[in-house]
Amino acid sequence: MSHNVNGTDHTIRPWTMQGPSIQMDPLFPYYADRSAESVAEEIERAGYRTVHYFVVQENKIHTRIIDALQRRDIAVWAMVLGNGAFGVSHLPPQWSNWRMELLREPKDGFQRLSHFAKEYVEWKKAAATRLVTEIAFDGFEVAEPYFPEWNGLYSGIYGDVGLHAQRAFKERYGTEMPEFRNRWAANYYRRVPQLYRCWIEFRVDAVNGLIDELVNGPGGVREARPDIRIATWSLAVRDRRGLAPAKLREWQGIDAVEMIRKVRPDMHILQTHWPDWMRPKLPPDYIAEYWRFADPIRAAFPGLPLGVQADIGSLERMVKGRDWLTAFSSSVHKHGYDAWTAYEYHLGGYMYDEPPVPVKSDRSGEDELVITFSKRIAPTGPESIEVYMIKADGARKAIRLKTAETDGNRLFLQVESLPLEAFELQVQGIRDTPELWLFKDRIGQLTPAGCTVRVKAR
Repeated sequence: MSHNVNGTDHTIRPWTMQGPSIQMDPLFPYYADRSAESVAEEIERAGYRTVHYFVVQENKIHTRIIDALQRRDIAVWAMVLGNGAFGVSHLPPQWSNWRMELLREPKDGFQRLSHFAKEYVEWKKAAATRLVTEIAFDGFEVAEPYFPEWNGLYSGIYGDVGLHAQRAFKERYGTEMPEFRNRWAANYYRRVPQLYRCWIEFRVDAVNGLIDELVNGPGGVREARPDIRIATWSLAVRDRRGLAPAKLREWQGIDAVEMIRKVRPDMHILQTHWPDWMRPKLPPDYIAEYWRFADPIRAAFPGLPLGVQADIGSLERMVKGRDWLTAFSSSVHKHGYDAWTAYEYHLGGYMYDEPPVPVKSDRSGEDELVITFSKRIAPTGPESIEVYMIKADGARKAIRLKTAETDGNRLFLQVESLPLEAFELQVQGIRDTPELWLFKDRIGQLTPAGCTVRVKAR
């Protein structure tokens, strides 16, 4: 199905909801000061045909990166935050009136906004609609639409307990919401089980209602882009006692089956919760224990594509390498999921563990070469690197360089007297960019000796 987006017909790519994909946040330094084409080429060379573009702020979208990805036929999802914002520069002046109140404020830099603030929901819907109208995204999804937090009633990272929630609860039930701070109050939540059950349902409806309004409400995403794919997200966590689904419903307002029934998505994704992803020795087949979440969805909605998300590097102690990710991918297939994604591309252990390796070389002119590497490389000049032509008998001949310029994972060389015939090219002295990684204490690496790449005949 095609749709006109910003004056251009756009066809949704059929693999948008299939196979491996990767989450990507271009606000990280790793993606700065390089061309959009170099970013897209690196993602493509890593084997991905689908990207979940993390929209941290709706007014800071790298449209050139999205265009570059889609020119390579890579599907791109718009993944927006549902329950708050990192930074407030993109929010209107009255945003502080929308804040969610928690039992204890974590002061972590994330501004949590209330599901019950109608002005916030309307603003978010307009922002989402504008986003998919102006940019030809293949899919739209709301990340973290739920309330904080796992075990929040005990940690204090629990909400919304503010004025917006109080007013909405009284309007719906005709009585005050349960009390959560004063354990001696008559309506303390543990003293009023029936009222507390109403509160739990109230929160589930708020989470699902937020997504439904953004997607299906008047002036929402589906009205603006009837062709776009929609994905809903819920959390999953291992728990051998079988209590996790009920706890997530109680603590964070998550009921995936009700969410899917209300929103009617084209795909659903189970997001790995932090009690799992933060574990340093999390086995790659941990999702085998997510059957308590997956089975009810499959039973209620047979045929609905189901994906799963992993974290591969948000904390230094739990960074996941290439072998782990490969095994995780196999486990996804084994347990019947249709797709998987991971947060975030450049956070994976391969970024720290693997050297930059040349994977492709093209002639860009009579005596010019473009060499593509497996990852971003550091800026370099002709005096810092060595380039050799490997002859048929294995002998090396040095190639004299005139200029050398770097663009992300690309090296542009102007050389003297390139041969017309095909040959093997060897490059030495290229290093990666540890200064742009999340964890700066890791040591960078050089391209290993002996790495070659084929240059085709002119």
